[in-house]
Amino acid sequence: MDFLDPKIWSGSVYGGNGWAVSQAGDAPVIEPATGGEIGRAGVAGPADIAVAAAQAATAQRAWAAASFEERAAVLRRAGRLFEEHAADIQHWLVRESGSIPGKAGFETYVAAQECYEAAALASQPPGEILPTAKKRLSLARRVPVGVVGVIAPFNAPLILGIRSVAPALALGNAVVFKPDPRTAVCGGVAIARVFEEAGLPAGVLHMLPGGADTGEALVADPRVRVVSFTGSTAAGRKVGELAARHLKRVHLELGGNSALIVLPDADLDLAVSAGAWGSFFHQGQICMTAGRHLVHASIKDEYVERLAAKADHMPVGDPATQEVALGPLIDQRQRDKVHQLVTGSVDGGARLAAGGTYEGLFYRPTVLTDLTTSAPAFCEEVFGPVAPVMPFSSLEEAASLAADSEYGLSLGILTRDAMKGLELADLIPTGIVHINDQTVDDEAVAPFGGVGASGTGSRFGGTRANVEAFTDTQWVTMQGDIARYPF
Repeated sequence: MDFLDPKIWSGSVYGGNGWAVSQAGDAPVIEPATGGEIGRAGVAGPADIAVAAAQAATAQRAWAAASFEERAAVLRRAGRLFEEHAADIQHWLVRESGSIPGKAGFETYVAAQECYEAAALASQPPGEILPTAKKRLSLARRVPVGVVGVIAPFNAPLILGIRSVAPALALGNAVVFKPDPRTAVCGGVAIARVFEEAGLPAGVLHMLPGGADTGEALVADPRVRVVSFTGSTAAGRKVGELAARHLKRVHLELGGNSALIVLPDADLDLAVSAGAWGSFFHQGQICMTAGRHLVHASIKDEYVERLAAKADHMPVGDPATQEVALGPLIDQRQRDKVHQLVTGSVDGGARLAAGGTYEGLFYRPTVLTDLTTSAPAFCEEVFGPVAPVMPFSSLEEAASLAADSEYGLSLGILTRDAMKGLELADLIPTGIVHINDQTVDDEAVAPFGGVGASGTGSRFGGTRANVEAFTDTQWVTMQGDIARYPF
């Protein structure tokens, strides 16, 4: 397991000439399960961003001029490298991000698929022939934007970085990539090492972990023309405002408080299983997490009882040393936020059916019931392993409850009547709908994104969304002779 050998990247960032010491120094890589230091990674500052953006702008021209076959070959090699070195990358995902092994395996699988799908983008038809009233050739073509800034979070660090990095590169752009410093290795170093070994030309990709000031410098740099941001709604608002001041396009994939609606005809055993997965997968640290369980009043009590029993029996612990269902939350700040939302809801009259306790960063899967719609754990994004359950009596009430949120990312509807489920979904603003599944899912071939406070729509995944995200449309006309004018 030497692909991510710390001797290669320790204390460094990745840029125009390979690995180099950051001007802003380095920071410890912390294992949340133990609190121990397991390495040191470079931390970039605004000065590093300026250097990277300048180098990327220069390198991008030659990369865009390369044949689509060359760019596709690099992306295919990257996909194979994610597969070949999956065990090493998963090791760091488990230890650095607190992922259970199954979730780590899913991340490396999706990362490879993102590269393979991106490879196919390189040879997509670049535009269309347009009608024109003059005797000339008129066409619209898609051209690379130039330098793309990518900012990714800690929760699914590999997927949420590569899903922008790979298509942006395949379409002829250079990328300045800022992963969350809490997952600098599994979400940053892993991607840089893959493209380094895949033969990506020097300077086309820069990997610079850093804090808010680094992100602000990336968004503001005039050489960065498009920004792809995944993170909290609060941070996304700031990114959007700053990008608007600099007149640049920004793609925002933000938070969520997704509803899982359980209709009275649903298979209760399967519904409870889906609900547990939707709320407790990766400790609830997923933007698509089922944050509100809306269950028909006739089965609500039994649903709560079964979900609480399941939660009470789920093992929680160190995923690197134990076979567990839930690992640690990312840090103390996140744990305290989760606990405050839970205790605030209980203080307001909610009943704790399971969980609500923690040891260190290990938070027990939690089930809340008898809530009001103003309970903090119901109306806010928790980003922890918490399942608030609310009853409804009619489809109209279910739709009203589900739509009563500033967010609109994902929606799950469980029913034996799939068409009824689709009709219900039509009443609820959301970017993603799953009939007879929970709310957490992602595929490289599918467009991904939310509405409202969840972001600016489907900006990742699938040919059309990726092409629109990372290219500009250019109008071109050609004619044999110079046009004649009366003056």
